[in-house]
Amino acid sequence: MTPRLGVAVVAAGLVATAGCSGSSSSSSSSSGTASASASASSSASATASNSALTFKQIVLGSTLKHSYQPNGKGATATESLSQPDDIVALGGNLYAGFQNGVGSQGEASTSGNLDSTLVEFTPSGSVVKQWDVTGKIDGMGADAASGQVLATVNEDSKSSLYTVAGGTVTHYTYASPLPHLGGTDAVAVDNGKILISASAPGTSGKAPASAPAVFAVTLNAGAKTATVAPFFADNATATGVNGSNSGKKVTLALTDPDSNTVVPTTSPKFGGDFMLNSQGDEELIFSGASGTSLQVLKLSQSVDDVAWATSATGTLYTTDSSSNTVDAITGTFTPGTAYTAVTPCNANSAPSTCPAPGYAANSLGTIDLTTGKIGTVANVGLVTPKGMIFVP
Repeated sequence: MTPRLGVAVVAAGLVATAGCSGSSSSSSSSSGTASASASASSSASATASNSALTFKQIVLGSTLKHSYQPNGKGATATESLSQPDDIVALGGNLYAGFQNGVGSQGEASTSGNLDSTLVEFTPSGSVVKQWDVTGKIDGMGADAASGQVLATVNEDSKSSLYTVAGGTVTHYTYASPLPHLGGTDAVAVDNGKILISASAPGTSGKAPASAPAVFAVTLNAGAKTATVAPFFADNATATGVNGSNSGKKVTLALTDPDSNTVVPTTSPKFGGDFMLNSQGDEELIFSGASGTSLQVLKLSQSVDDVAWATSATGTLYTTDSSSNTVDAITGTFTPGTAYTAVTPCNANSAPSTCPAPGYAANSLGTIDLTTGKIGTVANVGLVTPKGMIFVP
């Protein structure tokens, strides 16, 4: 879902270990200071810091607008952008998808809106351009070689795909029904190969056990269609990394393929591998370039995006759907630390009403890629991340 980023190392002093019709617009940078225990507001910017990391809201959805036709017809209405989700970097700028209340199968929001908004902005948060696309943007990726951003819509069913290159939006539909009877989510580009998570298997019927967990996707620019081929399956064989299955062959039973990325080649563990996060199952699956030699890491909690610090200085960008912001975390990083959005309420075991006892709201954490333990990042309490990317 995000660019090539590396391996989990606990950063001393930072971490306490636990056991995207275009129109231009502008946003205001955040100002003011708040303690890490204060609550953030979507209508006001905030800054929080400790001795190592500083948090700042740089894009506020409440200050951005888009126009739409309620239920696709009639007079045009205008509303603020909301629900930022995935985020990627390309060409020195960043792109975030605002879902604007659209449902997971493209259903209209309560206002009748059917469009998500893809927003391009500078690293400091100044908006460059924005585009509306029909459907709910859930997964995004960037291909530096082709100079395009890719965005999938409708993660549960009725999915399609958009690309943005040189300011032009192209809509691709799938050439045939998706074999897992679900939707599509995160996008990673690995040496030119487009890999997309096959999310929500069985939404529109019983999915076969061998349904693809990840698709390798080929785009036909002339026909504006996308063709999918299986990369690896929900029931593929993998080698356990940790716990009682360490070193053993296991049969996967993935129910929630979600975010993905490519691990940087500089990582001493899983370097260069493609990584799929099966969020509800609390597992990370790592594969080689051909979708073989799988390894599975069992996590102590459910997570969403994962982004590795690849330099001591840089910025960890996160989206916060609850506060309707894009946030920037800066400071001194330990290269190799794997940061993640911890998402207890997305575990398969989570109650229908959440947060709840034992299932907290999202938080910023770290992953130990040897043990699967999720650590906490101290004193950045204003952050409730969802999408995430590290830019050195």
